[in-house]
Amino acid sequence: MYAESTAVVGPLAAYAEPHSYDLCEYHAVGLTAPRGWDLVRHDGDFGPPHPSNDDLVALAEAVREAARPAPAPDAPESNHPAGRRGHLRVIPPEL
Repeated sequence: MYAESTAVVGPLAAYAEPHSYDLCEYHAVGLTAPRGWDLVRHDGDFGPPHPSNDDLVALAEAVREAARPAPAPDAPESNHPAGRRGHLRVIPPEL
C-alpha cells in the first residue's frame, strides 16, 4: 500500500536499480518523506561512488560516434515533391 511505504537514503548505488535515484549530498540530507511513510537514513558520510569503467566506455562511444563521417543527404526524387531531412519526411499537401 502506498501510505505504508519506506524511503531509504544512503550511499550512491553501484548499479541501476528501478525506483531509486542518485541525489547530491545537499538534497539527500534535506529529503523528507510523505506523511505516513517511514524514512531510513544511512549513518555516515555520503561519498563518491566507487570507480567504474562505465564513464570511460560512454566517453569512448561518444568519441567514436563523433568521428563517424556524416551520412550523405538523400537526393530528392525529381518526379516526387516530397523531401526528406534527416529522420523527418515532408509530406506535400493534397491538391
